[in-house]
Amino acid sequence: MADWSKADLEGAIANFSDIQTEINYQHAQEIVRHVLQHLDLTQTEQQGLEEEIDQLSQMLDKLERTRLQIAVFGLVGRGKSSILNALLGEEIFQTGAIHGVTTDIHQVPWTLQTEAIANSEIQRATFFQQGQGCLELIDTPGIDEVNGETREQLAKLVAKQMDLLLFVVAGDMSRVEFDALSQLRDVGKPMILVFNKVDQYPQADRELIYQTICDRRVKELLSPDEIVMVSAAPLVTKIITDAAGQRQLIRERGPANIGGLKLKILEILDREGKALLALNSMLFVDQLQNQLAQRKLLLRAEAATRLIEQAMVTKAVAVALNPVTVVDVFSGAVVDVALIIRLAQWYGLPLKHQEAIALLQKIVLSMGGVSLGELLAHLGLSSLKTLLGVSLPLAGGLSALPYLSVAVTQGAIAGLTTQIIGKSTQAYLANGGSWGDSDPKVVVQNIIDSLDQDSILHRLRQELTAKLQPQ
Repeated sequence: MADWSKADLEGAIANFSDIQTEINYQHAQEIVRHVLQHLDLTQTEQQGLEEEIDQLSQMLDKLERTRLQIAVFGLVGRGKSSILNALLGEEIFQTGAIHGVTTDIHQVPWTLQTEAIANSEIQRATFFQQGQGCLELIDTPGIDEVNGETREQLAKLVAKQMDLLLFVVAGDMSRVEFDALSQLRDVGKPMILVFNKVDQYPQADRELIYQTICDRRVKELLSPDEIVMVSAAPLVTKIITDAAGQRQLIRERGPANIGGLKLKILEILDREGKALLALNSMLFVDQLQNQLAQRKLLLRAEAATRLIEQAMVTKAVAVALNPVTVVDVFSGAVVDVALIIRLAQWYGLPLKHQEAIALLQKIVLSMGGVSLGELLAHLGLSSLKTLLGVSLPLAGGLSALPYLSVAVTQGAIAGLTTQIIGKSTQAYLANGGSWGDSDPKVVVQNIIDSLDQDSILHRLRQELTAKLQPQ
């Protein structure tokens, strides 16, 4: 390779002899592989999470192949592509539209690809070193080519998978540049601020801008050691003599001056290469696990809510339609046990029938005075409903309306108790099959207090009235 030699890359990627670093690196691979193989997601829950799971697979591939990644960010015209080309020693990153090409440079297999991400495009150049891993350089769109929201999304999607970030400026920093730099710094990755095009400034101005950036612009974000001045594509003035013997001044591209940046990158990769990969993979997996866990809990909570709603109506109708006192209470308990079993299956903590009954008993006992009062009212209404049901033939149908009113009220109360039982079961299962640090009575009481009981009873009465109304 013309500028960045094969020996340089071999040294940056392969020279990781520290035993503890190697142990940590292997451990990181094992953790990512274990997480990927034990996602604890049902087929239904995996729907919509394909991108996150694919990112996890890519991270494992990155570790297994020792794939180090460097991404460059900056405004349009700051020379991002020129810096990457200067590092490579060839014009790999082109301006304008790129549609995946493969370029061999001095027998070194660099592959350039264009990828769509966050409604934008990035360019990725990959160097494959047989048996030693690979190095990828990623060029991103100018941060002023996309709006603020998309820019932030792009930074998060790209930067969180990178091992080293380069941020390019070409003079004193603008507010847009500072905001973008701050967002990238929040990702928590090693970063180098590259002051490019220094050849366009007199020495005094160049030093003044550098000190302003160090002391005022990024003092809270970066240290002076993380700021490098370069000239990736300098303009050099030459004097030529034309055919008529006249001398003319022309400006043309001179050799790149990026030695300081190259040494800084190689120093970081050589000193921290595998450690960076291991650390970044653990940070990435931790963030991704949190995302997957939150999404999984959300999906399960939504499914649990649907199950509880269905059980509420089922129990309310079953209790309201059953004229026999003991049987309607028993049928309601059957619905509650079935609900607990289905919720447990959905949360991946299946319960046997006896275990579900034991949990139901604990929840009912934890409902305390509230459930006792409701139970007495329920039994009282049930007895009254039985009498009205028996008297229907004798009264010639005159007791139908009172019977319907009692049945609707009784069914609504039964549905409310199922709501409380379902929510309590959900809290128990979401905590891994325990009540956590709280007493079950406290958890159940908090759920009771959080429910709008009047609204639930009103809604159930309306549904039951519609279902039980004589045709």
